[in-house]
Amino acid sequence: MNDNDRALCAATAGLLRASGMLAAWGLALSCIAGLVLSLTGRSLPSVSWGAYAVVALVGLLERYLALRLRLDAGTYEALAQGAVGSLASLDGTLERLGLRRAADASRPLADRVLLARQLMQRHGIAVAVQTVMFALALAVQDWR
Repeated sequence: MNDNDRALCAATAGLLRASGMLAAWGLALSCIAGLVLSLTGRSLPSVSWGAYAVVALVGLLERYLALRLRLDAGTYEALAQGAVGSLASLDGTLERLGLRRAADASRPLADRVLLARQLMQRHGIAVAVQTVMFALALAVQDWR
């Protein structure tokens, strides 16, 4: 890897780490929705109950995406610092861990960065859905 590749990895790691704020927000929404459902679930109107349930269920997807983003951020950080020497050695390690299928060809770094950004966007969409559904649940909570 050359200096430009290491700089791209460092910038990508920083970008992925920044998504941690969204992850904290998504986790908070999931926890609050779970608490509301467990403590007052029977007394909620069905629309509000359903909206809180959607927040909690989307929270499962959000947690998976947050975990992947955190793993990817660490991986890009290791590439930037030289702890992982090449993409081929990274692929071999991920295959041994069962996190990647054996592939014939290695993807270029630019493709990997694009996929990491797309993963971050999907995570953002999941948190946005949680936020909208949480706001809906609050808005219709007093309807009877």
